[in-house]
Formats: sequence, structure tokens, C-alpha cells
Amino acid sequence: MADSGLLLKRGSCRSTWLRVRKARPQLILSRRPRRRLGSLRWCGRRRLRWRLLQAQASGVDWREGARQVSRAAAARRPNTATPSPIPSPTPASEPESEPELESASSCHRPLLIPPVRPVGPGRALLLLPVEQGFTFSGICRVTCLYGQVQVFGFTISQGQPAQDIFSVYTHSCLSIHALHYSQPEKSKKELKREARNLLKSHLNLDDRRWSMQNFSPQCSIVLLEHLKTATVNFITSYPGSSYIFVQESPTPQIKPEYLALRSVGIRREKKRKGLQLTESTLSALEELVNVSCEVDGCPVILVCGSQDVGKSTFNRYLINHLLNSLPCVDYLECDLGQTEFTPPGCISLLNITEPVLGPPFTHLRTPQKMVYYGKPSCKNNYENYIDIVKYVFSAYKRESPLIVNTMGWVSDQGLLLLIDLIRLLSPSHVVQFRSDHSKYMPDLTPQYVDDMDGLYTKSKTKMRNRRFRLAAFADALEFADEEKESPVEFTGHKLIGVYTDFAFRITPRNRESHNKILRDLSILSYLSQLQPPMPKPLSPLHSLTPYQVPFNAVALRITHSDVAPTHILYAVNASWVGLCKIQDDVRGYTNGPILLAQTPICDCLGFGICRGIDMEKRLYHILTPVPPEELRTVNCLLVGAIAIPHCVLKCQRGIEGTVPYVTTDYNFKLPGASEKIGAREPEEAHKEKPYRRPKFCRKMK
Repeated sequence: MADSGLLLKRGSCRSTWLRVRKARPQLILSRRPRRRLGSLRWCGRRRLRWRLLQAQASGVDWREGARQVSRAAAARRPNTATPSPIPSPTPASEPESEPELESASSCHRPLLIPPVRPVGPGRALLLLPVEQGFTFSGICRVTCLYGQVQVFGFTISQGQPAQDIFSVYTHSCLSIHALHYSQPEKSKKELKREARNLLKSHLNLDDRRWSMQNFSPQCSIVLLEHLKTATVNFITSYPGSSYIFVQESPTPQIKPEYLALRSVGIRREKKRKGLQLTESTLSALEELVNVSCEVDGCPVILVCGSQDVGKSTFNRYLINHLLNSLPCVDYLECDLGQTEFTPPGCISLLNITEPVLGPPFTHLRTPQKMVYYGKPSCKNNYENYIDIVKYVFSAYKRESPLIVNTMGWVSDQGLLLLIDLIRLLSPSHVVQFRSDHSKYMPDLTPQYVDDMDGLYTKSKTKMRNRRFRLAAFADALEFADEEKESPVEFTGHKLIGVYTDFAFRITPRNRESHNKILRDLSILSYLSQLQPPMPKPLSPLHSLTPYQVPFNAVALRITHSDVAPTHILYAVNASWVGLCKIQDDVRGYTNGPILLAQTPICDCLGFGICRGIDMEKRLYHILTPVPPEELRTVNCLLVGAIAIPHCVLKCQRGIEGTVPYVTTDYNFKLPGASEKIGAREPEEAHKEKPYRRPKFCRKMK
């Protein structure tokens, strides 16, 4: 046993020495350093490994170096050495071994690490062999100079415009993958000449020579550039948000590759930190793309599942995949807490024409139709939620595929509400997610949906086997006349099951705080539209000039709680407000404020901050990025449970002394000063909780 253990130890030491000798022929070690190599600790081996990888990334051909070292050692060997018992090869066998060496050296071997070269301040050149990827964290602008690469499902080819990539800390790291691309039958010399001509307008002579030295057929050459936008500058200007886009390495490095990537604003990450898609996910993506690319293919794809199973990631990947073949994709947002293209608390319909290469707060868009619900959850007010979904869904024109995003609440009443949505929207495909850590959810097959009662719809058996036609909902959905005349029959849907296995850091204990951070980032991203374009410096929000809105020009409504009329203005001041347009005319009132008795279902044109109320002139001071031509049609202000991020109020730059709307002297005995923001008691208690004002002093002028 002792001998076997000794043999194992010697074997591992010798294999380590052989790996060092092959990968770094420059390390000519004597017998004593060779014996010391086996006694290295893990930190020493790690440092040596990084040195070897650095040498390999620099493009050293260690095979040729190893042959030269072996030949030099043979020349220095004395002639009196003991002859080898193995017979020497015959002269006829020598020429046969040469072609094997030449063919082995001439065949293309992909590099383990794609070489990176700095090509100027804030710029780096990345050369990717085919079917290899580059996983990174940070933000950058990617331009494919030669070849074809894919990022988050979207294909970027040579000649296409540059794309802004956001691989941030709050989500999985993104990767740039080199793809196979079709090219005419040309020699390697002709391919090099073609690539050199494409690189002339982007790189200097030395950088082009370096690219041609490392060039191989089917490789892709990518230009990485430093990216700075008004949104990134505005979000990172607040304490605690700078780490989201750029996370520094815990141990500073001096490697050329690290310095080149750092000047761009990114950092290489391990492959396991990147997005990993399961086989069922890839199969579902392929099937949905094929259906959507048919001649008359306009499927309605509803994505459902529990929380934190990858629904939003799947939607982004699917959108990018579809945009490779289609000009646009429609998107219906039904998740109030984690919206994709709007601030939280909204139900919206959007037409997407550009890829989404980052988390939600990096690609906010203007929707075709949007309604402000006012809360991150629809609990205790399901009927209003269903009515809003009907109202927004009525704007869908059925001209492109529709992706429907749903909430992660799939238990108890949430499951019944999901069944109502399936019957209302009549999807052609239902993608159901599940994982090992998710809650149990029954398979939403067409038979199961037909046999189950929803919150507001009955099962097929209780409807006495009547045909479920769209005409029954035509009045509620307000479809066009031609669609009313030829109703579409509900023929069921196809269920696609997807299994995911994400290794993430979200737990039931920190899920709410994590979701709140994402909602705050979406609001900050929306407020960044108030900033001047780059490269002008940032302007504090309190230094911007707000719009003055008379009391009698708009109506007010608190959507999430009942507030006494005497406290309405306290609730509106320093709040996040939805700028809406209702059908009623409010211009006939001489004084104000004008209060609505019920929450209307109306179009929301945007959002703003009521930064002050002038009681003498009876004016609201509204700070919003909505254009003035659209503001002229706004006649309603809705205030919900979505609050302004605390950092906006607490971190106001350039203010000396007392900070507006922030105080430590707060009276918790005031009506509405409760702990839960905008929460309602269960209906069984028959008691509604009063409106809660956040712990900020709201003083009116």
C-alpha cells in the first residue's frame, strides 16, 4: 500500500512536470527545480498556471519550441551515453514520419483562450476561433469586423451596426460566440486579403498585421469599445450603484489582456458564470422560431412558471432569435412587479424592433399602449387586473408574433388567474417552466384548462359544452369590425415544457429586496431621460425646471388605498405619478384639486415626479421626460404604491444644510403612517389599512 501511494504521488508530480514542459518550453528547469515542482502549494501552482496561460495567449507556438529544445538537448548529449535498447528506425521510415508531422502542424487547432489586443484608448480587438466563446462582465460596444458572432441569441454579422452589450452584476454574464458562416470557396490567401480590406477602416497597419498573423478560416474578428451613456452615468452617480456595471477584480493584475479589457470597461469571466441553456430550452426556442417564421405565422406565445425559473431570460433570448429573421416582435407585459420595457406597476403592449442585450433597466422602450396599475402585485384586486389586460390586449393587430409575459404567482388564486388569462388571450403555444426549486404547478394542458374553473371564467363542462368563440368576448375586447364578423374559434394550445437549472443567489429571504432593487433601477433608468445627451455633464434633478400644471387642468386619484380628501395633496407631493389621459373632460372646473371617485382604466403616456405644490398659485410642479406635445393631452394624475427610490431623495448633490423631503423628525401617529406601503388587509377582515406615507417629510410650499 505504501508503494502504491508513492507511485501515485510520483505519477502526479511527473505529469505536472510534463504539462509545464510542454506548455512553456522556455522554462528549462534543472533536476533540483524539477523536484521542487512537486512540492509547490496550490497558490504557487495557480501563479504558474496563470504564467503559462499568459504565454499561450500571446501566441507562442510551444510545439515548435519543444521540438527545438529537444533537438538542442540531443546535440549537447555526449557520445559515450548508453545506447538505447530500442532499435533505431530504418532510413526508409524517416521520410514517412515527416509528412505526419507536417500535417499535424498544418491542421487548425483552436486556441484555448481567444487573443485580445489593445488597439487604442478604450478599444480592444478580440479574435475568436469558430465555436469558441468569450464570457465577460461589464458593458461595451461590440462591432463585428469580420465573420459572424452571436450574443444572447442575436446574430451580429460583418457590416452590421455596432450593438451595446450590458453584462451586469445583477444578471448572468453574457458571452460572445463565434458562429459558422457561409463563404465561397476561396483559398486562405484570398480570405486574408478580404479580411485585410475590411479592417482597413477600423485598424492601423500594426493591428492589421497582428490580426493576419493569428487569422484562421472561419474565425471572427470583433472590436470592443468603451461604452458610456447618459443612463449608465446617471445610475452610477448614486452611491451603491456603481458596482452594477463594472465590478473590479479583487486582486489587481498586470497582464496585458487584463489591462486591455479594463480600458474597455469589461472583465473576462469563467464560462460557468455565463448563461447556460438546457436542452429543453434550446428545443423550445427552435420550435417557436420555426413556427413564427412561417408564411402566415403569427403565434401567441404565453410564458408561465414560478418565480426565478428563467421566464424573462427566455423571453429576451426568444425576442433576439426572432429578430434574426423577422422585422419586429410584439410583447405583452402582464407581470406588474418585474416589467421588461417600462417602469414597474404597468401592463403594456410593445412592438420590439431592436435586440435586447441586457437587463430590463438598460432597454426601456415607449409602448404602443400602457395602463398604470399602480402596484407591483394584483392581489385583492383581480377584477381590475383582468379588465386592464383586456383593454391593452385589444390593441394587438395580429401582424407579428406576440410574446406574453406572466407573473410568477402560480399557486392558489394565482393559478386560477393564469387560467383566466389563457382563456382570454387564447395563446397558440404555452411555454411552462419548471425547476427543482420551484413550487409545484400542474401541467397546463388544453384538457386541464378546459376542466378547471378560473376566478372569473367557468370550465367547459359548466358551460354545457358550448363552443368557446371569440365573439362572446368581442364587446369586452373591443376588436375591430372585421374581426367581430369572423370570430376565431378557440381550438386549444400546444404545451411546451421547459426544465431549467439555474445556479443563482436569490432565496426566498432576499427575493423581495432583490426585486425592489431591480424596480428602483428601472425608475432611475426612466429618470435618466431627463439628462442631456453625452458628453454633457449630468444635471441634478433638483436643478431641472419642472412643468407647471394648474389644479383645474388634471384630476387626481390614489389607486392603491383610500385617502381622506384633506390628505390628498400630502400624498401627491414628492410622489411618483402616472401621466394619464381619460375620456372625461375636466376643464369645466374652476378650482381644484379635482378628485376622482374611482380608478379609471385609461392610457398612460409616461411618468413623472411631483416635486412641489404651490398652494398660492394652485399649481403642481411636475418633472417628467414626456415631450410637451404629449403632455397637452394629459388630464389625469394617478398615484400608486410605486415609490421614488430613496437614493433620489437622500443623495441630492449640491445642497447644503437641510435636504428637501428628508427629515429625522417624523410623526408616526399621523393617519396613514403605517409600516406597509399601500397594503390592504384581506377581504375577510372587512377592514382596509389606511394610506402609508414614506418616512420623508413632504412639505408643500
